[in-house]
Amino acid sequence: MVVSMGLLLYGLAQVPPGQLLPGYTASYLLIGACIFGPLKKVSLRQAAAFLLPGALLAVLALLDFGFWAGGWLLGLPAWGLLLSRWAPESPLRVLQLLKFLGLLVLGMAIFTFNVIYPIPSLGLFLLPVIPLIRLVFLVYRARPLQGTVEVLLGIAALVVAFMIATPEGSWSSPRTLAGGAATVGLMIAFWARGQPRRSRARWALTASPAAPGTGS
Repeated sequence: MVVSMGLLLYGLAQVPPGQLLPGYTASYLLIGACIFGPLKKVSLRQAAAFLLPGALLAVLALLDFGFWAGGWLLGLPAWGLLLSRWAPESPLRVLQLLKFLGLLVLGMAIFTFNVIYPIPSLGLFLLPVIPLIRLVFLVYRARPLQGTVEVLLGIAALVVAFMIATPEGSWSSPRTLAGGAATVGLMIAFWARGQPRRSRARWALTASPAAPGTGS
C-alpha cells in the first residue's frame, strides 16, 4: 500500500486532482478494511476519526492542495492502528497524538527531500524482505497464505516501481518516490505497532492476581 501511496503522490503533480480522487478513496478504504476488518466491532467514533480527516483532505486536493492529502496517506496505516486500539478503557493519549503528528511531519520532510537525496528510497527493497524475515517466527509461519501474499505483493510492488518510466522533465523517478513513501510509511507504522494494545490495557484493569501469601 505504501508504494501505491507514493505513486499517488507522484500523480498529484501530473494529473488533475479530480481524476485521482477515485484512487485516493480506494486506497483509503482499502487501508481501513485491512485494519478494521479483523475487529469484531468498530465504534462510531473510531470510524469517524478514521474517515473525517480523509474527507477534509479530499476537499483540499480538489482545491489543488493534493500534497497534503497524499502526505496523510503515508501515515494512514499508523493512524488506523492507533484508532483500532482506542477504547474507553484504553483512551488515546495526547502524547501519542503529538508523536504521531511529529512523525508524520518528519515523514513528509523525508519524502520531499528524498527527491534530492534518494537514500531513503532503499526502503522500497524492505517490502519483500520484511515478510521473508518474519517467516522465521513460528506464529507467522502458522499463516502461510498471509506470508506468501505479502512476499508476492512486495516483489510485485518492487517490479512495478522499476517498470514505470520517468516522465520527461520530472525531477525524480517513480521508483524514487515510491521508495521514499515506503520508508516513511514503514517508519510511522513501526512506531504505531509498538504502542500498547487495547487487550493489554484491559488485562491491566481487570486482571489483578493476588500476591503470594495474601490468602485472597
